[in-house]
Amino acid sequence: MCGITGFFDLKSSSSKEDLICMTKTLHHRGPDAFGTKLIQSASHIVGLGHTRLSIIDLSENGSQPMLYENYWICFNGEVYNFSSIKKELITLGHIFKGNSDTEVVLHAYIEWGESCLKRFIGMFAFVIYNKESEKFFCVRDRAGVKPFFYYFDGEIFLFSSELKSFHEHPKFKKKINLSSVAAYMQYGNVPSPHCIFENCYKLKPGHSLSFDLQSIKEKPNLHPSNQNKYWSVYDSYNKPKLDISFEEAKQETEKILQSACEYRMVSDVPVGVFLSGGYDSSCVTTLLQKNRTQKLKTFTISVPDIGLNEAPYAKEVADRLGTNHTEIACSQKEAIELIPSLPYYYDEPFADSSAVPTTLVSKMARKEVTVALSADAGDEVFAGYNRYDYLIRYGKKLNALPGFARNSMAGIMNQIPADKVPYFRKKYNFHNRYEKLKSLLQDPSPERIMKSLSEQFTEKDLNSILNFNPKELDTAYLSKELKQNYYTPLSFMMAIDYQTYLVDDILQKVDRATMTVSLEGREPLLDHRLIEYAAQLPDSYKYHNGIKKHILREITHQYLPKELMNRPKMGFAIPIAEWMHSDLKELVEEFISESKIKNQGIFNWDAIKQLKNNFYNGKKEYDYKMWFLLMFQMWYDKWMN
Repeated sequence: MCGITGFFDLKSSSSKEDLICMTKTLHHRGPDAFGTKLIQSASHIVGLGHTRLSIIDLSENGSQPMLYENYWICFNGEVYNFSSIKKELITLGHIFKGNSDTEVVLHAYIEWGESCLKRFIGMFAFVIYNKESEKFFCVRDRAGVKPFFYYFDGEIFLFSSELKSFHEHPKFKKKINLSSVAAYMQYGNVPSPHCIFENCYKLKPGHSLSFDLQSIKEKPNLHPSNQNKYWSVYDSYNKPKLDISFEEAKQETEKILQSACEYRMVSDVPVGVFLSGGYDSSCVTTLLQKNRTQKLKTFTISVPDIGLNEAPYAKEVADRLGTNHTEIACSQKEAIELIPSLPYYYDEPFADSSAVPTTLVSKMARKEVTVALSADAGDEVFAGYNRYDYLIRYGKKLNALPGFARNSMAGIMNQIPADKVPYFRKKYNFHNRYEKLKSLLQDPSPERIMKSLSEQFTEKDLNSILNFNPKELDTAYLSKELKQNYYTPLSFMMAIDYQTYLVDDILQKVDRATMTVSLEGREPLLDHRLIEYAAQLPDSYKYHNGIKKHILREITHQYLPKELMNRPKMGFAIPIAEWMHSDLKELVEEFISESKIKNQGIFNWDAIKQLKNNFYNGKKEYDYKMWFLLMFQMWYDKWMN
């Protein structure tokens, strides 16, 4: 795991010092080695920067930027099956100096071109530059585990694992994309392929970007529409469901899971597993420990002060499996003290509050291991989110109502504000639920339900709080790629989640939290072979009679008893409403102030003041809206002032 950055400067105005400064910002991603390379020609200059976290082949042979023949590579991530690919390349005449997967990736590209990507099992973001053809090839892994940002204004192309590198280049113009601000306020992140800045984008998962000097001079456009798709989750969802028994499906799913987990143990440094005691992490831990005599290192965090304590459940699982288990107890004080540093590491506005405990557990685990397996994506692959419940349980009921009845009910609700509804108006979050129900009565389609359950600020809210009219961004939330022949409401929602919430929230959170402390996070449930298989399973194998993640649960029950596992899903929630009323109130007053809001000119102070007053006068359902706003304001203060 590493940090990569660099530039392709058509004006040759960039310096070695610019490259060094860009690369230094990524020290936390790779503290073991630092490398830069400046490649000059008569017409342009290329800069490649790399910070290394040594995981495979700890020798100098794995150092980057790496050169072979006319090709330079800057690589971040892991290709777990590199050994088998290397053997094949050796039979084709390739000679290797070391044992790193980086060297294998470079040789594979030289041998097979872009089709080499089909052979890779792993997580990766890399750039290859051919100094003879003057061609750039940039790529991001299928699921988007590893980040890749780029900026292009017609004269200079910048790329990096994190946006903070761009601020170190004098040609970078940090002009805010206002439509991205609106999207952030909706979702708590800026959805791919967009960024908070203009002329700045994320390379989409499963996509590559290729260009050469001549083409970029003739047609200087690196808009996301020019990204090349080499893999999509829809490739599997747009296939007939498999006609097999549940038992056959369970056996094959376990086989793929086992392979995915074993691949992610490939390392020349210590490896551990994050264990919460829930189904996803327990399944991963079980499959890894069951055939091992050596005890796995497992880690669980608890912050008892705030009611975040899965430690007893995790310990029961660890004791049952016989792992070498560590409970990491943190205080509320430690959690709160971390918050002011979030805007630096999450250098684009980001509002998932579980970044706090995720960073804390990463920090503690790093004391013992350099690699940690995380069990993210179980919900997206096997249907684990509560919103799937809402869709299946209530979607049909809403759609069963005649259109005139739904419209009449919505019309009546429009005449009666939520604050005027007796009894219910005092219930937590009633205002938000009331507004969402009105919207769903007017349009109870899966698309509308998905949007309603995904957004925090509605379009009506945005019109109130923003000082501009935002343009809706083209994102995967609007995807129409699921063909009608294979459409089910559950498949629709899961495919959308796989490309949106998973990529821009979960994976961004885990990447930054782990990399903050130079810990490599690995994701076995994001092995592409798993989603390719699971997407073709009948919906009932994943969501069965109200039971979410049915097939994953049944695999786990073969090794852990149901009575040990069956408990409510906890997650990594923190009490942000309570904190903003107490420990964080000073931050709220500092950053959500009349002077700051008016000086920015982005938000309507009257609407923000009303929101703030409502929150402090007892409307705790506005906690996430306030948190989204606070995180944006803190980000703005860090990166724009």
